[in-house]
Amino acid sequence: MVAHAISQQLPSEEYEGVLVRITTDSGDGPGSWAHEWILAGQAREAAGDLLGACQSYTLGRFPFVDGPGRERALRYAVDAFERWRRAEQPEITAEVVDVDGTAVRVWAIGLSADRPRPLLVMTGGIVSTKEQWGPHLPHIASLGMAGVVAELPGVGENPMRYGHDGSRLFSAILDAFVDRALVEQSYLLALSFSGHLAISAALGDERIRGIVGNGMPVRDFFTDTDWQRRMPRITRDTLAHLAGVPVPEIHGRLREWALDEDAPAKLRIPLATVVARRDEIIPPGDAERLRSGVADLRLLEHDDVHGAPGHLRETALWSLLAVQQMRPDAAPHVVAGLSAALAGIRSAGARPRGSAGSAARA
Repeated sequence: MVAHAISQQLPSEEYEGVLVRITTDSGDGPGSWAHEWILAGQAREAAGDLLGACQSYTLGRFPFVDGPGRERALRYAVDAFERWRRAEQPEITAEVVDVDGTAVRVWAIGLSADRPRPLLVMTGGIVSTKEQWGPHLPHIASLGMAGVVAELPGVGENPMRYGHDGSRLFSAILDAFVDRALVEQSYLLALSFSGHLAISAALGDERIRGIVGNGMPVRDFFTDTDWQRRMPRITRDTLAHLAGVPVPEIHGRLREWALDEDAPAKLRIPLATVVARRDEIIPPGDAERLRSGVADLRLLEHDDVHGAPGHLRETALWSLLAVQQMRPDAAPHVVAGLSAALAGIRSAGARPRGSAGSAARA
């Protein structure tokens, strides 16, 4: 949870102040997880900070909606984001994507029939909603791209079920905006568990021209039963919720979602991803599969846990730079600006080691 609070730039004294008041994870009364985060959001809202309120509400539904308290928090988060974007970022639009008959709501920017741009689709993992990443959309637009922020199946407002066929989400997004974006030049910024669905989608959709991820499972996570027994409970419970299966059944279901042994070698587009050496969720074998199989690979390694929460700013800049380096039409000044910002972050602290495949180091 702390990593998600940090990623939304919540001050430590604020989220620590909320956590100390929480006495139970369940329910919706005083002292409950949802209740205390909703109170924090209402305080932010009363102070005129709608985006800050959205961030608190978003944490109130973490890790997934399991009752009326977290349901209320999710509803408040979506409403606060809606009012924030209307007041502060009206260029962000609410769109609906048809995924095999299921309506999936997303946030978008830069869509235009008159001036279509290359498309960047951003998705978080199994516990982060589109409202968490939606504030990044104006930055994506500043890079000369249209942007869409979506949720994995089962997350937030996405009514789909998480499973091996969840990769259809990405192609459906491209289909939905074919008249308002250059979808044949699409890139996926797919964090954590959305990374493995992104690879699956790219193997069947040539419009996807590059993938950037962070802590992505590939195969070992889904097939290594010894590793699964050490899986954090919150990960296990969340996956079961998203898949719509009882918790005891989730380990048996996971094997169905693994990518094929030769999937990394079949990837014909650039892949850039962050790897955490102390990742407690994704086994090290999955990163090794990418190293040995993907022809056009760039890796950034951090001595950190899953998602590299201690390196969020550097990772964000590196990821956006990686997207631009994949684009043949990226503006040189954009690449130079991101490179300079990344160098500034690294020079301000210890420089983590990175490794590259066929691509040059960032």
